[in-house]
Amino acid sequence: MGQETANQTWVNEFILLGLSSDWGTEVFLFVLILAMYVVTVVGNSLIILLIRLDSRLHTPMYFFLSGLSLVDLSYGNSIAPQMLVHFVSAQKLIPFHSCVLQLYVSLALGGSEFFLLGAMSYDRYVAVCHPLHYTVIMDRGLCLRLAASCLVAGFLNSLMETIITFRLPLCHNVINHFACETLAVLRLACVDISFNKVMVAISGFLVIMLPCSMTLFSYAHIVTAILRIRSTQGRHKAFGTCASHLTMVCMCFGASIFTYLGPRSASSTDQEKMVALFYAVGAPMLNPVIYSLRNKEVMAALRKLVEKFR
Repeated sequence: MGQETANQTWVNEFILLGLSSDWGTEVFLFVLILAMYVVTVVGNSLIILLIRLDSRLHTPMYFFLSGLSLVDLSYGNSIAPQMLVHFVSAQKLIPFHSCVLQLYVSLALGGSEFFLLGAMSYDRYVAVCHPLHYTVIMDRGLCLRLAASCLVAGFLNSLMETIITFRLPLCHNVINHFACETLAVLRLACVDISFNKVMVAISGFLVIMLPCSMTLFSYAHIVTAILRIRSTQGRHKAFGTCASHLTMVCMCFGASIFTYLGPRSASSTDQEKMVALFYAVGAPMLNPVIYSLRNKEVMAALRKLVEKFR
């Protein structure tokens, strides 16, 4: 498992405890997670394909949606396949370098998703509050810069968090989690981790609260603008353009704020697992479902694609 030096274990592989030690429960979870993973892959791939093929969807809103689908697809692929293998494996092992890579990639994609949701809220703000200047403000160059900034911010934050996590000497190699997650790995350290916890808290606060603040600012102006619309039909149409995005924002930011910024409890480890599971397979699966079922343009593009192959 590793070399011991001065009562410290330099780990070369980890054991993941997973979600359950009961075989029947693990079989059930395997079937459930597999079904959710298939929906995630098919749904997000289909969203990306539809936006690519249908010229009516070549707008800033769908540009960011395709980016969100790509991030969700990648996020699911960084964790779900390993989970599925471990559900049916006697030994749940993951090599050290694979653990580092998984932590880095999942953190980077998770952070990028939050920033993308913030960028999407700005896009909705411009669409509702400045409709006549929408195409001028949200040009291709700005969209690309916003998307690139979201990815850079997510990956830089992840790099910092990954470095301060794995630079610590580890006394154990058993991770009480189904994946390599920051707090779960920090608990293996042989030294005091107070500084690391503070840095992780600051990092989480910035990654969550910066895009959340942008979202709140945008929707405060959006709601004000919608209330000024005199016709009921106009208000419904304006709100309809934001409904899907607002649903995703409430789910993602709500779960994160409750978990990482809320009060800690004795069951915090189980709570961390449940929220990590939601982000690994739940949110990536729900994204295409929410945006396809609530969006007439996406459904129209899907029908057009189906008719083409009949």
